[in-house]
Amino acid sequence: MSKSVFEILRRPIITEKSNYQAAKLHQYVFEVAPGTTKSMVKEAVETVFDVTVVRVNVINLPGKSTRNSRSRRLAIRSSGYKKAIVTLAEDDRIPIFEGVE
Repeated sequence: MSKSVFEILRRPIITEKSNYQAAKLHQYVFEVAPGTTKSMVKEAVETVFDVTVVRVNVINLPGKSTRNSRSRRLAIRSSGYKKAIVTLAEDDRIPIFEGVE
């Protein structure tokens, strides 16, 4: 079962921490589809953005549960997701993250 590169990379995650990582450490954070491997993420990022990937770290984040504000009993659970932190070579940049810095 082969996934396309656009099914593997779901969306970039843009937070204060990811902006710092992009600016100083050349690391970019993406939400990826469940079941993807590090090599699949590396291939997808290299083909979509035409960059050289040095390292990929993959993290499975658990879902978080909150309570309904009216009844205070009803527990609402958000689903977890998988994210990948992609380290690029020193001279490579991804232009999606550039406007936020």
